[in-house]
Amino acid sequence: MNQPEAILIAGPTASGKSGLASDLAQARNGVVINADSMQVYRELRILTARPTRDDELLVPHRLYGFIGAHEPYSVGLWLKDVEREIKAAQMRGLLPIIVGGSGLYLTSLIDGISPIPEIPQDIRHYWRSKSQRLKAVELHAILKRKDLKTAQRIVPSDRQRIVRALEVIEATGRSLTDWQQIPGKSVLDPENCELLVLAPDRQELYARCDRRFDAMVQAGVLDEVAEFMKLEVDPDLPVLGALGLQGLMEAISKNLTFEEAVINAKTDTRRYAKRQMTWLKRNMIAWKWQKK
Repeated sequence: MNQPEAILIAGPTASGKSGLASDLAQARNGVVINADSMQVYRELRILTARPTRDDELLVPHRLYGFIGAHEPYSVGLWLKDVEREIKAAQMRGLLPIIVGGSGLYLTSLIDGISPIPEIPQDIRHYWRSKSQRLKAVELHAILKRKDLKTAQRIVPSDRQRIVRALEVIEATGRSLTDWQQIPGKSVLDPENCELLVLAPDRQELYARCDRRFDAMVQAGVLDEVAEFMKLEVDPDLPVLGALGLQGLMEAISKNLTFEEAVINAKTDTRRYAKRQMTWLKRNMIAWKWQKK
């Protein structure tokens, strides 16, 4: 392959993806395009480890910090945005380098996703409020009455997938299982792309996770979260899933000490990195794996 249509870079959090993307963009006349579901939000640059302003001066960066915390965002919306950015880069003679820790974002580029309509906010809020009041098994029992096919595919303890299925059946009148059987339209041909996975040794990866959170603390992440809390963002919105956010908010509210929040955030980040590696090994086995 001489010049690929695009380069896709996956990997767990803190694996060095952004640095590699920047190096490749400088070497190969590229533009770095975000594929991380949390780095789209403008209010949490430090906590989500978005590229710094100095990084952004080195090479063009797209789809970073362009969504407000109050806005719902999804892989379906991202696919529309990234397709536009890929075409714009190619028209300017730039190589799209798409990088991020959200594996589903990257695989959807080459596999497509089922065309499930966006869920109205009132339906999303209703079921997520129910989720806070009911046990997962109770939600699963509701799903069995409404969508038996999907309920049979989801374990009764998987609250997140159960709620998603309930949202879809209510919003569309159609089973999530039925929607998922409709093939999606791919944006890129994997045969014409370089597909990379960064996978450091586990202990090294965990050490990087810890060092990065320490650097976030030094960079003022607590002040950033304090400013974020003033926005009073709806707890159902995706931005509230940012790693470490809940613990730091609790520390600011005096429900946890700052030291406890940092310990919890580091533990959660290491666990998240482990889950990411498991997902990548299952879904990106044919990609090119490298340590760094």
